[in-house]
Amino acid sequence: MSIRAERVSAEIRKVVSEFLIRGLRTPLPGFVTISNVKVSPDLSVATIYYSVFGSDDNIAGATKILEAEKWLLRKEVAKKVKLRIVPNLVFILDESPEKVDNIHKILNNLPK
Repeated sequence: MSIRAERVSAEIRKVVSEFLIRGLRTPLPGFVTISNVKVSPDLSVATIYYSVFGSDDNIAGATKILEAEKWLLRKEVAKKVKLRIVPNLVFILDESPEKVDNIHKILNNLPK
């Protein structure tokens, strides 16, 4: 990833994270964190990886709200990140925290 793409990714992550804390019309269920943002080489698509700490209902609810409020988040990115073309936002659930937790449980249950 180029330096410019890395900077744009970091800025989009910051803007989206701050907006999730204070700006959504519908509060998110569970605890939602933005784990990573990757932009395409032409900066036209921003893939946002998020994780939700909570039950399966919280994950489903957060996913539904993020998809419904995508236009509002894109509008906020357009205001705060100065780009000629505002990237389309794609949200992907990051399941790596759950995988890490499962690995820790397996390792802790191994005989010593």
